[in-house]
Amino acid sequence: MKIFPAIDLFGGKAVRLYKGNYNEMTVYSDNPVEIALDFKKAGAEYMHVVDLEGAKTGDTPNLNTISKLVKESGLFVEVGGGIRSIEVIKKYLSIGVQRVILGTAAVTDREFLKEAIREFGHHIAVGVDIKDGFVAIKGWTEKSAYEAFSFLKELKALGVKTVICTDISKDGAMQGTNHDLYKKISEELSIDLIASGGVSSIDDVKKLSARGVYGAIIGKAYYVKAISLQEAIEVAK
Repeated sequence: MKIFPAIDLFGGKAVRLYKGNYNEMTVYSDNPVEIALDFKKAGAEYMHVVDLEGAKTGDTPNLNTISKLVKESGLFVEVGGGIRSIEVIKKYLSIGVQRVILGTAAVTDREFLKEAIREFGHHIAVGVDIKDGFVAIKGWTEKSAYEAFSFLKELKALGVKTVICTDISKDGAMQGTNHDLYKKISEELSIDLIASGGVSSIDDVKKLSARGVYGAIIGKAYYVKAISLQEAIEVAK
């Protein structure tokens, strides 16, 4: 299993939200590149980056910071947050981002999703954020009409290779992740599943790895030192 330590960006700073709430934001660093280099030192090969401002606006306000993260860390970087046009996908891929994550747009604009898959193939992932069994959109501020599991099946049918699945109720809460959900997805869909939200202990990492999950995102647990990234990477192997 691959470990994706996470950097969430707001105003060029590394921050974390609590359960997706923009009013409950903690700033962890004014220098995200330093954090990325710490990831690398711990043995990370992958990094998950979210532009929290972009998630709201559909713009790329942290593009320069992300460009620095890619260049200076040399890690495989996947980026999400408000990617709603082919132009924005091209912008990210042109600065060396390896995988672009579509969220709201994958739910609301199926033609755009199909075009993105057609044009960029494995460079496209879809972020499926789940709230009360339904897919949430617009930076987790709205609940869509799509039931999460039927939406995942649809993505698979469209040719999406990688899905980042977040249980919003677990995100940043440090209460463990939703193992039942990831077990169900892993068993019923042959798709590269990256588990996100609430991965808060080495035990979580062990369980996800044993289930054959493709990847796991570690966010707040890294910042509050609840998980040793180095140990997580070793356990995941």
